Amino acid sequence: MSAHEGAVTSLLSLRAVEGGYGQARILNGVSLDVRRGERVAILGRNGVGKTTLVNACLGIARLHGGEIAFDGRPQGAIKHFTAARSGIAVVPQGRRIVPGLTVRENLALGAAVRRPGRWNFDTVCELFPILRQRADTPGTAMSGGQQQMLAIGRALMANPELLILDEPSEGLAPVIVDELAATFVRLASENTAILLIEQNFSLVYRVAQRYYVLSKGAVVEQGGVEGMSIEDLKKHVAV
Repeated sequence: MSAHEGAVTSLLSLRAVEGGYGQARILNGVSLDVRRGERVAILGRNGVGKTTLVNACLGIARLHGGEIAFDGRPQGAIKHFTAARSGIAVVPQGRRIVPGLTVRENLALGAAVRRPGRWNFDTVCELFPILRQRADTPGTAMSGGQQQMLAIGRALMANPELLILDEPSEGLAPVIVDELAATFVRLASENTAILLIEQNFSLVYRVAQRYYVLSKGAVVEQGGVEGMSIEDLKKHVAV
């Protein structure tokens, strides 16, 4: 597949992306695709460039070379302050719930860029009923799992075509991770593409259709998850 074909058929397309912070290069020629409604995982140990990859897409990390295209439109980088308008929403590592704001107010932040779509306060609360029950509670007063639901709900309020999740299982109980896995699969079935940055193999195994493995800022493995075991997946990351 040529770079041009990849840009046309993919929702998100990276071609030979070099990126980092200042003059430091962390990403070394990364190419990957996420198609509409697809569930893709980025795997790798700490420090290999997974979050930098997200930041390069959002214009937070510096793009030294290569091409990033979203919805067939090549662009140097999708700026983080225009990403939601473009159709990309990010659930950041650590959730970043805004202190001093209620659950309802945190969700309203996600709706600041009003793209047409099905997600609003009521539909997000149908997905995560606890958010309606705790609507007037400070967001930071909730449990870790509830805060993750709030962070996902806030991202959905922008009605994204692509939802990027950076280590969403971090610090959560297995039962909550199970709930999130089912949620991510459901979202993709409703045509919201998922890019999952994750080290929890169980979550990746249940959610992803395809995976890329990063090592030292480069893609060293990629493939389909179907037909693999969790142990197979772990072996591919042990690089």
